[in-house]
Amino acid sequence: MLLQVLPEGFALPPLPYLLIVLGAAGLAVLALVLADPSVTEVTVVAFAPWMVAGATLYALNQVGVVVDVLAPLFGSPTVYVTTFSLMGFLWGVASLVGRDPRFSTVVLLLGGIGLMSSVLGLALVVGLSRPPFRVLWPAIGFAVAVALTGVAWMVLGALRPRATSITGMAGLLAVFGHTLDGVSTAVGVDVLHFGEQTPLSAAIIEVGASLPTAPYLGTVWLFVLVKVALAMGVVVLMADYVEEAPREGFLLLAGVAAVGLGPGAHNLVLFSIAQTAEPSLLAPLLSR
Repeated sequence: MLLQVLPEGFALPPLPYLLIVLGAAGLAVLALVLADPSVTEVTVVAFAPWMVAGATLYALNQVGVVVDVLAPLFGSPTVYVTTFSLMGFLWGVASLVGRDPRFSTVVLLLGGIGLMSSVLGLALVVGLSRPPFRVLWPAIGFAVAVALTGVAWMVLGALRPRATSITGMAGLLAVFGHTLDGVSTAVGVDVLHFGEQTPLSAAIIEVGASLPTAPYLGTVWLFVLVKVALAMGVVVLMADYVEEAPREGFLLLAGVAAVGLGPGAHNLVLFSIAQTAEPSLLAPLLSR
């Protein structure tokens, strides 16, 4: 049953790599336990570049850019642990060094932006050197996701203003992440003819394809609607928890954002640099 839920390509690396990654993650966790950093909505936003960086590294690994000796560190799901290890260790050390919580947040944000910029720059070089570089439709997908997120957030603010006020930028990031995932999937499936490899997502898309609206709205519109609605619902449901236990609540919201933003960013980068629209390439970072 589990195999029917996990996306294609989801596999553990060879044992030596697994031990290295787990050891690095252990050091990151130790640094975080010792530092005990605070978590706010701004902290969740600072996580975002790391999510995009990990997603991009996975896409680069899928198209064969990562050297063989390092490739097992950037497969699925290992890439999440690899990225977390870097982020967690940096965040923990910064929290131990700086007395002001804002210092560690700034270091976390700048470190993520630096890594994200580097790997996106590499993806750009790969795309330009290995045509076709399909940047138009991914860019359109990103713009549509931003606009749709704005509409969804305004609707949520009108219906549940308390939820948007309490969750703030963290809630907005969660809605955007899942909107981006849905819209990028629509671009990949309906426009660029990639395939969907997560069984649950594929099942929803099949339902959309069977409706009379398919010739006019495409096959993925229902999946987009479900993703946006679920993200909005989660923000509403988690508002009380965030208010009562901010650290745990914001961390959970960060996790919700990651399982949307990661796959969404991965899709856009992969669509831009993949040389062929192979169905196996649309294997998202995380099970949706």
